Amino acid sequence: MTLSPLQPGTPVIEVEGLTAGYGDRVIFRDVSFRIYAGEVFVILGGSGCGKSTLLKILIGLLPPMAGSIRVLGQDISSGGEKEMEAVRRHIGVLFQAGGLLNSMSVGENVALPMSEHTDLSPETIQELVRMKLALVDLSQAVDLLPSEISGGMKKRAGLARALALDPPLLFLDEPSAGLDPVTSLELDLLIMSINEGTGSTMVVVTHELNSIFRIAHRVIFLDRDGMGIIAEGDPRVLRDTSRDPRVSNFLNRRTASQNG
Repeated sequence: MTLSPLQPGTPVIEVEGLTAGYGDRVIFRDVSFRIYAGEVFVILGGSGCGKSTLLKILIGLLPPMAGSIRVLGQDISSGGEKEMEAVRRHIGVLFQAGGLLNSMSVGENVALPMSEHTDLSPETIQELVRMKLALVDLSQAVDLLPSEISGGMKKRAGLARALALDPPLLFLDEPSAGLDPVTSLELDLLIMSINEGTGSTMVVVTHELNSIFRIAHRVIFLDRDGMGIIAEGDPRVLRDTSRDPRVSNFLNRRTASQNG
């Protein structure tokens, strides 16, 4: 699978008529949307609406019940593991808890995708590891174990690993979950900086309002009772203009500090 440079406005992910669930239980049905090159696209909604389920489908960890999904031009809904593996080499994933292997140092964790998917020399990989860790301000943690760093540092290390192969598409699962406000702000600013500096497309699952308004270019709002998308667009516009109480109530759960 060879990718041409992605121009702004090019569809990176195309979802049509997606239905998903577990066993006989349907979580959402007939969901359709597009994600375009260079944008930070946030999937949001209340508990049980299917945010994590949708993310798992987009990265190939869960098959859909119905519908089609094209990621980077590849149909992953009808293709096999070979097709999905080709896509995975062009995406990076930051899992909610960082997803680091505890038996390996931070540097070794970041090096792992390069060792598995490239023919680069060990010396080149080590140089790239230093560059990725410097990008997320973790140069000092290269030889530390995950158990020796803070929660915020684990998120940044996980982000460095997600960036290891310079993927055009990044998936971030609850990146700010469990972080204090200052650390959350720092991570949001880092996400914005990487998006602007690399032009990468980012798909983020979060319920943190501060982060949504800081980083999102566009959102979809999933609703558990509606079993699908009930709103799509700029979250700031939806907050101020939506007449759907489910959307308005969710996006206006703001603290006084957010009103400034």
